[in-house]
Amino acid sequence: MKILILGGTVFLGRATTDAAIARGHEVTHVNRGQSSPGDSRVVTRHADRTDAKALAAALDAGEWDAVIDTSGYMPQVVRLSAEALARRVRRYLFVSSISVYAGFERAGFDEDAPVSPPPDPLPEARDMALYGPLKSGCENVVREVCRARATIVRPGLIVGPHDPTDRFTYWPVRLARGGEVLAPGRPQRPVQFIDVRDLAQWMVELVERDVEGTFNATGPAGLFTMGEFLEACRGVVASDARLAWIPDEALLAAEAGPWTELPLWIPESDAAMGALMGADIGRALREGLVFRPPAQTIADTLDWARRRPTGHAWKAGLTPERERQLLAAARTGSGSSSAPAHRAG
Repeated sequence: MKILILGGTVFLGRATTDAAIARGHEVTHVNRGQSSPGDSRVVTRHADRTDAKALAAALDAGEWDAVIDTSGYMPQVVRLSAEALARRVRRYLFVSSISVYAGFERAGFDEDAPVSPPPDPLPEARDMALYGPLKSGCENVVREVCRARATIVRPGLIVGPHDPTDRFTYWPVRLARGGEVLAPGRPQRPVQFIDVRDLAQWMVELVERDVEGTFNATGPAGLFTMGEFLEACRGVVASDARLAWIPDEALLAAEAGPWTELPLWIPESDAAMGALMGADIGRALREGLVFRPPAQTIADTLDWARRRPTGHAWKAGLTPERERQLLAAARTGSGSSSAPAHRAG
């Protein structure tokens, strides 16, 4: 097949390129050429996809069996690529997000759950506070323009080597450092994530089989808990780390930051977000989504993290000082209202 990837050089785009090439496909990238060096294995056409003329020039005379859009965030921008490609590709796969859903009050939400409407009017620039509604608007555009040729994939937390967010990477690196580790919430709380390589291979398989539909895409296939995840990290790193489980209430009293300061943690009492990691993925499983063992993802992520520059600026997680502060505050029952959010070190 000839596969066009909009993006292609950062994290999911990179993994999708790897998967497509490994399966014998010819790959073309269309991107600005600013995020990372080009890939010598593919044909690269440079264009800012917000520029209709530049995009049309980049796509001129090209024909592909499928496009995988890994970089669409604004509905008006996605419309440009969808309209330019609607009659030139058999399948348009758009990478959306489970953030499109209107709320996460209860676990078990499937693809038919209500989604947030796109903002009206649309903002002129990307606004992360509107990430979910904007992705919802992008989905609408792809379905409107491509109709039966549209495939919508809604990933949960994407993890693995080359993850720029550090939301997963923090944990194996922290467990490897050893000592007392702040473990948030309760050990039995479910968590969901998907290895970027598993997601990428499955998306390539979807376009190979010309599969239509909308799919939640996260994992693992069965129930996986925060306790099991941290124990898996400890097993991979073989450290002397000791888990100190701190209840949600104590962490909230100490003003611990969910999701970024303490990755994978959202208080279960959060009325809007408490069940974020409770997506029903039955539809994707029936279409062949499979997962490597979490321990392999942990080991590969840790190996990649150890090869990064020493001065890497972490985007998520706790500094040792902040971790000690939260542990002490939780034990004494005192808050820390003046404590700023910190990053991992």
